[in-house]
Amino acid sequence: MKINLTTVHVDDQAKALRFYTEVLGFVKKADFSQGPFRWLTVASPEDPDGTQLQLALNDNPAARAYQQALFQQGQPAAMFFTDDVQADYERMKTGGAEFSMPPTDVTGSKIAMLNDSCGNRIQVTQLMRW
Repeated sequence: MKINLTTVHVDDQAKALRFYTEVLGFVKKADFSQGPFRWLTVASPEDPDGTQLQLALNDNPAARAYQQALFQQGQPAAMFFTDDVQADYERMKTGGAEFSMPPTDVTGSKIAMLNDSCGNRIQVTQLMRW
């Protein structure tokens, strides 16, 4: 058994696709519609056939309430890992990302937090090498 897909709810799928591809650097994996429903996923360019992130339209009141509560508490909706959080911070900041926390040393890792422009906080993590 393995994780193949996880979901982040977004308030605008077109805006989310731009952010997750142009700013974060993921690649579009799937994008198709049926009526008002749009199935949209991205994946890491380092593992394009690996785990996908669904950018789901946040039209579910329960999901929207959960998303807003996480955001207000400063909790990330997703965590992505990198080998160089400082370099990714600089690249994403140049791409227009708004950070609520620059790269910061915490126990066992260095993290940065940013707003995905679609209602979520995202954490970027670099694990420390012992």
